[in-house]
Amino acid sequence: MKTLLPCIKPYAQHTVEVDALHKLYVEESGNPEGLPVLFVHGGPGAGCTHDDRRYFDPEHYRIILFDQRGCGHSTPYGSLENNTTQTLLQDMETIREFLGISRWMLFGGSWGSTLSLLYAQQYPNRVIGMILRGIFLCRDSDLNWFYKNGANQIFPDYWQEFITPIPEEERDDLIQAFYARLNGEDELARMNAAKHWAQWEGQCATLHPCKTVFERFTNTHTAMSLSLIETHYFVNRCFIEPNQILRDAYKLEGIPGIIVHGRYDIICPLENALLLHQAWVNSELHVIRDAGHSASEPGITDALVNAAELMVRYR
Repeated sequence: MKTLLPCIKPYAQHTVEVDALHKLYVEESGNPEGLPVLFVHGGPGAGCTHDDRRYFDPEHYRIILFDQRGCGHSTPYGSLENNTTQTLLQDMETIREFLGISRWMLFGGSWGSTLSLLYAQQYPNRVIGMILRGIFLCRDSDLNWFYKNGANQIFPDYWQEFITPIPEEERDDLIQAFYARLNGEDELARMNAAKHWAQWEGQCATLHPCKTVFERFTNTHTAMSLSLIETHYFVNRCFIEPNQILRDAYKLEGIPGIIVHGRYDIICPLENALLLHQAWVNSELHVIRDAGHSASEPGITDALVNAAELMVRYR
């Protein structure tokens, strides 16, 4: 079973100004002449880590990471202004043009899979291929599963901790209730809401409890940007039309893709990946038997590293 490749450092770091307010952190590592691949992180609001470079052979790939608006090393931190799906898609195009790349590969998990699919549907001629993990289709049913009725029946103990900051009379719409507190004036209430929001996601992310994954989600810096930006996107239904990704899957024709999904993914159930695979004729689906949602689970890591090796053929 394959593991992440050895750690590498970026050979270039950039600050890309995408509007009058937002400046994005962008880095490059690997081979400047290699196959360009854009790593599209999850959340929204999670930011990148140094391990995100390690799925790709640095001899064959030009590895590009960026932190989306409001998170990671991008500034201003936590900003919701001009922070929509449409602006993120335009940011990806701005980065491509800034780096002088004509076509590239996309690699995204969870929300990163959402953004990659939407980008490929909008700019199909710019995409060589995609590797996607933990498919999130952003339908009302997907949000209701994780924040209303579904995942709560799998992890009822974690759910009781999650809803603690919200009075019973507001629990019929937890996304709105958390959003209100995260944007309120009470700093302690904001921090408490962020902690509980991120903790719920971190506890559900893996098949087996994983301290490293949990600590990554609940780190104060990540928890605040993750909870604030996720609730902003989710109260706005991710700024897309109902069932838009599956409706427009025909636009992916001709783009090869590898989909990796854990069978026991509680955050984004396997149905998401299966429906996408059925609608995207050039995709192949790899269901990982002993895994949940996180890319760090051994079976998913192995499948993603293998997928990156296979996709080099499109160079």
